[in-house]
Amino acid sequence: MTQQNDTKTVLKNLSEKKDTYIKYETDEVITWCHGCGNYNIQNALKRALTLEDFETQNILYCFDIGCNGNGSDKIGGYTFHGLHGRVISVASGASIANPHIKVIASGGDGGTMSEGINHLIHAVRNDYPVLFILHNNHNYGLTTGQASATTPKGFAMNGSPDGVLPDPMNPSEFVLNLNPSFVARSFSGDIKHMTKVLRRALNHKGFAFVEMLQVCPTYNKATPQSWYWDRIKYTSDLKNYKANDIEKAKKLTKDLEKNIYLGVLYEDPKKENFIEKLQNRKNLKTAPVDEVKHYSISKFFKEFE
Repeated sequence: MTQQNDTKTVLKNLSEKKDTYIKYETDEVITWCHGCGNYNIQNALKRALTLEDFETQNILYCFDIGCNGNGSDKIGGYTFHGLHGRVISVASGASIANPHIKVIASGGDGGTMSEGINHLIHAVRNDYPVLFILHNNHNYGLTTGQASATTPKGFAMNGSPDGVLPDPMNPSEFVLNLNPSFVARSFSGDIKHMTKVLRRALNHKGFAFVEMLQVCPTYNKATPQSWYWDRIKYTSDLKNYKANDIEKAKKLTKDLEKNIYLGVLYEDPKKENFIEKLQNRKNLKTAPVDEVKHYSISKFFKEFE
């Protein structure tokens, strides 16, 4: 199928699911900067949810602090706004409490790769059933453009006007070294590709890590749209590339300067997620949230009367 025909098919499907798509719209005013990559990322997520027939009552969105978090009241469904760098722990707990809902978490490169990197490591290690979207714009955008752990070396940012000194972290490569079950990467300038990647991630049963390379037109002038378009490549263009070889995936993600590959880099659909490993819940059809009982604590107050 050609790209043009593929796009027509997506638009046709969205049109047929118009009522469902409207469910993901809210009346809140969007406050992102003009040209921010968050517009396209959230648009792609809404498209993916629509095409996969998700109902809003079966979704929980968990948002971290940061520019991505400003989208928490602009998408239909249940939302939770966490603390900076702590969104993955919230999302993981929710997914364990109620495995019957789809938990989608979003966080920036600042909160995720610095303050919250411990939560990322153990979410991958435990393979919690969560879709995590990393918004990587190479800076702390909400606090006016300080360098983050992913800012390229030498880039001048607010707080480091002489250029960033250390080498940047490579999120996808980092996660691939943690024995994950799903790693993908896309770009905020390509809605069709993001939609495709997110649809596949939504159907993954474990921890699906999706890195969105994102433009920040206000505070990161070093990596505009043109910078990415000159460098991005697609795994679909590689002959016979299959996302089942983790060593090949690692090699593919190393280059962040000339050939930045996008697509589903690695997937292990057979790996048991955290909930599937719980032996004491093997024969239970209820979720932990269904088993919570209410207890009266009035007797504990009598001693204070």
